[in-house]
Amino acid sequence: MDQVRVLVVVGTRPEAIKMIPVIRALELSKKFRPVVIGTGQHTDLVHDLFDSFGLKMDAILHASARIDETPPTLNEMVAKIITGVDRIWRDQGVPDDLRHGGRRDPRGAVACLVHGDTSSALAAAIAAFNLQIPIVHVEAGLRTSDILAPFPEEGNRQLISRLAAIHFSPTSTNKMNLVREGVDYDRIVITGNTSIDMLRWATERPGGFGPGLEELPSDGSAPIVLITAHRRENWGAGLDRISDAVGRLAAAHPQTQFVVPMHPNPVARAPFTSKLGDVKNVWLVEPREYASFARLMLAAKLVISDSGGVQEEAPALGTPVLVVRDTTERGEGVDAGTLTLVGTDIDRIVAEATRLLADPVLLEQRSGLRNPYGDGRASERIVEAMAHVFLDGPAPSFAEPNDALRRAVRRRLGLLEDGAA
Repeated sequence: MDQVRVLVVVGTRPEAIKMIPVIRALELSKKFRPVVIGTGQHTDLVHDLFDSFGLKMDAILHASARIDETPPTLNEMVAKIITGVDRIWRDQGVPDDLRHGGRRDPRGAVACLVHGDTSSALAAAIAAFNLQIPIVHVEAGLRTSDILAPFPEEGNRQLISRLAAIHFSPTSTNKMNLVREGVDYDRIVITGNTSIDMLRWATERPGGFGPGLEELPSDGSAPIVLITAHRRENWGAGLDRISDAVGRLAAAHPQTQFVVPMHPNPVARAPFTSKLGDVKNVWLVEPREYASFARLMLAAKLVISDSGGVQEEAPALGTPVLVVRDTTERGEGVDAGTLTLVGTDIDRIVAEATRLLADPVLLEQRSGLRNPYGDGRASERIVEAMAHVFLDGPAPSFAEPNDALRRAVRRRLGLLEDGAA
């Protein structure tokens, strides 16, 4: 059987981390040929990740290239991605209009996969919608229900949900979020999160913590606390408070080593360099290669982070997370006890971190809680479901044994009349 094309758009490093397992699973299936378009965000970091898997991108848009010596605005970046995907895909061949009896051009794509809640994912979804390529949303249904928190991610994912034909949700809570918003129950498939797939691979690879951390003890003789903070909602006062809290913790726990891989954006890294640059037991380092970062999460006693992916990944390794945000779309982790929301209040960050660092029994209890985000097989499930929908394959083995998913998607695409068998 000839492979069919699937368009995959990858923008940021977190997107790449979570989509690489899906791209690999598509290739290994021998049924799909993923055509990967990189938007050009986090360029070097994304290239390094793809190279480590022996994967290549088919095209790069350079959407984050500077305009008049200044970074592009969100609107400028979104516009460049939309027009870039449109230009590249028109060169590949545009599918005929299936709703009017046409046949899909073999050079076209049966679907466009986008991930999560970035502006690049939204832009790609809009481009695919206008090209009449069915949109498949990986990591669908996460919600805070406050469209401005986080900004712009919550708005992005809600908009993508309006356009998507298939929603691959990590958890049952995510699925019910979508159902409450009016998405067809049968078009939502619970798969687990692909970040756990990637994590399993990364932690099995030998290696250290990466450049600048060669002297950091890896034998557990010195406790490690890992800190990542960069989200736009925390820029300014929020990052100032987080870095102040880290400074207080470092002073109170001189034997503990606080590792801060800093975001490339100068706005996100400035508070850490100005407030913590001279603190002896704080390690300010450049962003980590993914496997090195995974080993840091595994070695850490505690993670303090505003990252969405870290909220899923660290608990899978038995490392509790203090979430330095006021809300989180990953409420399952809060309910399970693997995550604790602390916001950016200095006193609360210090108090919660101190509780865990000072109480080995409590720390062990938190470390042993079950992670709600999957078993490392999400990518396999995604490919199995896509083969069912787009290639008339059998119903997914992990879902109800019927073709409700395929019929619901075809009805959504206008290929099946309401009430048809």
